[in-house]
Parts: sequence; structure tokens; C-alpha cells
Amino acid sequence: MSIFGAIGVAGTGMTVYRKWLDAISDNMSNLNTVRRTDEDAFQTRYVVAKPIEGGGTQVAGIALGSAEGRLVYEPDNPLADEGGYVKYPDIDMSSQMTQMIMAQRGYQANAAVVDRATAAYQAALQIGRS
Repeated sequence: MSIFGAIGVAGTGMTVYRKWLDAISDNMSNLNTVRRTDEDAFQTRYVVAKPIEGGGTQVAGIALGSAEGRLVYEPDNPLADEGGYVKYPDIDMSSQMTQMIMAQRGYQANAAVVDRATAAYQAALQIGRS
């Protein structure tokens, strides 16, 4: 694989990991979104990636989690039903934090590949100049 190919493949990986981080931040920011019991809860976002022919990855789409959510007894909430229940999304914060760490590490690894390939390309240019 050429230096430019390595940069291209790592760039596609960075894009997928960035989208994954975006989905995680969306999930975390809606962790406490309250809805009425007759409405759908916020649905967790999951990034679906697929390989690109010739190398690399791309985002194939976003999968949504369950809209069922979880019922919580909050009779003082203005959105509560006659039984005093409201609906929260079924998002596990520890799972989201674990995914965030994995996505950050993947992004960093791809960024390191881009940096190293760029440095190798610049070194080759310096050799050609001397």
C-alpha cells in the first residue's frame, strides 16, 4: 500500500470514529430526556459501518435502539400520566462511556497513522531534494 493509500484508509477510519463519537454524545445528551408515557422514548443511536472495496470503511447508516424506554414514577413531573409515570430512554451510561473510550482510541490510532504516513512522505521528499 502506498503512503497516500494509508492516509486515505486512516482518513476513512477517522470519519467513522468521529460519527460514532457524535452518536455517543447525542445519546449521552438525551439520557434524561423525559417523554409522556404515550410517546416514544428517545432512541439510542448506533453507527453502522461497512468496508469500502479497496480498503477503508464508511458509515452505512444509523441504527436506532428501542423506543419503548423505561417507565419512572415521578408524580410531580408535568409530563406524568394519571398514574404518575413518565418515560425515559433506555440508555446505559456505562456502556456509552465504554463505547466512547473505544471510539476515542480508534480515532487516535487512525490519526497516528496519518501523522506517521505524512512524516514518511516528508522524509522521502527531503531525500529527493538532497
